[in-house]
Amino acid sequence: MSYCLAIDGMQPESRKELHKNYHDNYYGFPIHDDNELFGRLLLEINQAGLSWETVLKKEDSFRKAYDNFDIQKIAAYTEEDRERLMNDSGIIRNKLKVNAAIENARTILELQKEFGSFEKWLEHHHPKTLQEWMKLFKKTFKFTGGEIVNEFLMSTGYLKGAHHESCPIHSKVLAQNPLWKKVEGR
Repeated sequence: MSYCLAIDGMQPESRKELHKNYHDNYYGFPIHDDNELFGRLLLEINQAGLSWETVLKKEDSFRKAYDNFDIQKIAAYTEEDRERLMNDSGIIRNKLKVNAAIENARTILELQKEFGSFEKWLEHHHPKTLQEWMKLFKKTFKFTGGEIVNEFLMSTGYLKGAHHESCPIHSKVLAQNPLWKKVEGR
């Protein structure tokens, strides 16, 4: 069952509203801010092995713990910051995921130097198949398996599939000109 259809049947109402907010306002919509793109990647990495609901419930805590996903600040994190994150019960305390966040921030700083922005790096490599994206991410970033890469790219408008075509949000995403739409329109 697609995410679009699954939300209607969710209970209790608070759970349904949590998912509906993400689905209706964020999922599949292009992101043009590097810190927010990085933040989505960080959240997708932290979802690995857990439910997306767990991550959605902790998003505000992630923002606070990771300086509102500020790439420059995170890239400069020290051992004390790693320790602080590992002791923060508001986030997912997994050493590999914490290390990946810091190392990936450092990588994105290098990509920004070369391409001007993380977004421009993604655009430079578009279009690719999911398998090509997976190879590129595995070569470039830490802790980016196939499902993480797929969800990151779908949720930010680089790959098609976030919404079923009958979903009312699908047309709102299309109006934002996701990159996958530009490729299909050629």
